[in-house]
Amino acid sequence: MAPCRLILLIFVLSFLVSSLNASEGDADPIYKACLEECEKSGCVGEKCFQHCKFSSDGKPIDGPWYLQEPLYQKWKQWDCRTDCQYHCMITREEQREKLGNKPIKYHGKWPFQRVYGIQEPVAVAFSALSLAVQFHGWLSFFILLNYKLPLRPDKKTYYEYTCLWHIYAILAMNFWFWSAIFHSRDVELTEKLDYSSAVALVGYSLILAILRVFDLRDEASRVMVAAPLVAFVTTHILYLNFYKLDYGLNMKVCMAMGVAQLLIWGIWAGITSHPSRWKVWLFVVWGSLVVFLEMLDFPPYKGFVDAHALWHAVSIPLTYFCWSFVQDDAEFRTSTLLKKIK
Repeated sequence: MAPCRLILLIFVLSFLVSSLNASEGDADPIYKACLEECEKSGCVGEKCFQHCKFSSDGKPIDGPWYLQEPLYQKWKQWDCRTDCQYHCMITREEQREKLGNKPIKYHGKWPFQRVYGIQEPVAVAFSALSLAVQFHGWLSFFILLNYKLPLRPDKKTYYEYTCLWHIYAILAMNFWFWSAIFHSRDVELTEKLDYSSAVALVGYSLILAILRVFDLRDEASRVMVAAPLVAFVTTHILYLNFYKLDYGLNMKVCMAMGVAQLLIWGIWAGITSHPSRWKVWLFVVWGSLVVFLEMLDFPPYKGFVDAHALWHAVSIPLTYFCWSFVQDDAEFRTSTLLKKIK
């Protein structure tokens, strides 16, 4: 349900917004000297990069790019500058560690260890697992409605929110997919797709929260609620993609929508007699704890696991419980409607 999606809100907020600020590592003179030398020589220590070697006319001296590096690295857009930044960062952090210094951020991010060209392998793995759990929850919901619960004479489900949850599942899986891609390689395109999918999901979750909590079942009421919110979210996404990727504004927008839906679900859980209301409280409380975890922002352990990666891990069981409530709600509403018919 929507409360569990609030977590992705803070994912967008605390992790991505922090990447805007100038970092301590960027001003490190040893790091800057390494970067300048690497861009001239194409080497960091004994490690050299073929795509940093150019002739006087600007062409690679070792032939075309497809002879210089594997395709799986080329599609991630690793070039001379990004490779120099990465290896100078790792080299500098190794030096700092020997001196007993703590890790610092470079270009707005903690120093992560790449694995097969993937920037944040742990976050990517957990995003993929969340995507799998999301798909499993959606599939279980589909099977429950169409093969286990009774259907209307016209073969439609009794549950009034079926279509809304299907749309939610698609948006949620879309978000986790682009989350995995973004953490695999942070470039402008993947960043915008990750932001856009997150905003779309948070906005739709708010709409869904209002429709379900206030039990709006007729089309006119649903359109009156959804239309202005859809217009607002669409405008915001267009603004981010085609005018200015304003991280501060995006944080405020997502925070407002996320807190609103948490309050809606939380208040509803306190007054409803729904048999699974305890799961709603679980989502609200768990979501708040996960937000706190994400806000810790500590450096990655061994270069792999930071607070954000742990956020991804904790969101996996939360996604499972989310769909558990949705299935309970479908059974409860179907049972209620059948009793009224009889």
